[in-house]
Amino acid sequence: MRKAQKRQAEELLGLLGQVHEGIKKSIKVGQREEAMELLRQCQDAAIQLGESIEEAEGEGFVTIPLLEQYCEIVYQIYEGLAEGPGVSANQAGKNLRKALVTIENSVRNDIREQVEVLFLPYKASMWDSLESVWKAADEDPDCDAYVIPIPYFDKNPDGSFREEHYEGDLYPKYVPVTSYREYDFAKRRPDLIFIHNPYDECNYVTSVHPFFYSKNLKQFTDKLVYIPYFILGEIDPDNEKAVEGMEHFCTLPAVIYADKVVVQSQDMKKIYVNVMTKYFKDRPESGMNQKYWEDKILGLGSPKVDKALGTQKADVEIPKNWMNVIKKSDGSWKKIIFYNTGVSALLRYEKKMLEKMKDVFKVFQEKQEEVALLWRPHPLIKATIESMRPELWEEYEQLVKEYRSAGWGIYDDTPDMDRAIALCDAYYGDHSSLVRLCQEAGKPVMIQDVEILG
Repeated sequence: MRKAQKRQAEELLGLLGQVHEGIKKSIKVGQREEAMELLRQCQDAAIQLGESIEEAEGEGFVTIPLLEQYCEIVYQIYEGLAEGPGVSANQAGKNLRKALVTIENSVRNDIREQVEVLFLPYKASMWDSLESVWKAADEDPDCDAYVIPIPYFDKNPDGSFREEHYEGDLYPKYVPVTSYREYDFAKRRPDLIFIHNPYDECNYVTSVHPFFYSKNLKQFTDKLVYIPYFILGEIDPDNEKAVEGMEHFCTLPAVIYADKVVVQSQDMKKIYVNVMTKYFKDRPESGMNQKYWEDKILGLGSPKVDKALGTQKADVEIPKNWMNVIKKSDGSWKKIIFYNTGVSALLRYEKKMLEKMKDVFKVFQEKQEEVALLWRPHPLIKATIESMRPELWEEYEQLVKEYRSAGWGIYDDTPDMDRAIALCDAYYGDHSSLVRLCQEAGKPVMIQDVEILG
């Protein structure tokens, strides 16, 4: 039985105890009809409770016979009152109380609480930020875990919604997916909801459906938990300049509206606490003081690291066309370089970034007999260019087309980022959360300098 349902059952039994006192009092003063009406209400409540328990625990559950016995006692008292005076108020109260106590004990001790937990990813490629938490919940016999991918939209330059996307069919086969259309949030009211998109309406490039904004989801659960889909480079919490460069991550809507926020380390927790305490210092009425943020922000680590370290080269499925690039003529493997191009660098350098990418491709094409390039652009690059740099789209699209058709390198636009980390021998590319993940996996890292060509 759900935790909330069990709580409701216990509250109902508490109310029945109060009604019993009313029945006892009515009998004592001779108000038989009032006592009989209260008994009818007790009977109806017991039947309703029994149906609820049968639905949750199954027919014949140990509490059901106790409720049936209670109903029989209620009926006997009712019939006695219908025949006229003579029913002992004290004896009726004693019998009802004794039956109720046995039911209360059974509900408390025999019914196990089931916690219902939702995971609401939006992009399949970012599922790794929730997967290890989902696995733990899925393996817990007292937990019902649901993965419910949610729709999201690309945005036009004016902020209006463009295409709608739903990636429910792109998750690993071992992850059971529930349609967001089939889950009634208001009726089910899950105990916990985990999200990894923090932006609500504040992202210029994409937006999840407004129903799934953190400020709206909060009303449907007792605990909303935000775990960032990204992982940042570790910085000293006392380095003011470095903190200033990333504090915008700390003030996003989900950080404010979630009940708990899980970040990648204790140092990162300290940064979030300091930034948010300062952010709300002029609003003491909010109650969001330093203690509030210290309790709310948890430096437990990132599930992205769990996933990256748990994915081994021997376990991943490698497409045939990838193997054609990876293998040498003698069957041995080339060195694999994971080339990552991000959103920020493209927005900053624009055409110069495209020239840098062309230069990188030229260098690795010349080395293709010894080195395999695995190019994995950020999954939001297309949406970002179309929304914020539409003048670059045609040239970028042509660059992708030429690279893919040449066939000497790998183009990875799949949701499985961790496969690329497991396969590669080294990382080259832009600053991103992938840098930290590759470092955690023991892979050498080199950051590209867009200013240097050739």
